Amino acid sequence: MNPPPAAAVQALSDALAGAGITLPSLAVDLVSCTSVFHTRPLVELGRCDVDTARRLAAVVRAGQGRA
Repeated sequence: MNPPPAAAVQALSDALAGAGITLPSLAVDLVSCTSVFHTRPLVELGRCDVDTARRLAAVVRAGQGRA
């Protein structure tokens, strides 16, 4: 069973914070949670500045191959 969307957002926020990264608009996409089409809830990653995008890319590259 998948965790609730809010728990997934919190887990991602905590992991990013551990890497010194904050995505200010990180949130559960409410439209996908209330869809009549029963889609899986989405996470809104939001917008970030160029420096944050570069740091996020570096963290992803460094963590490839690890869960």
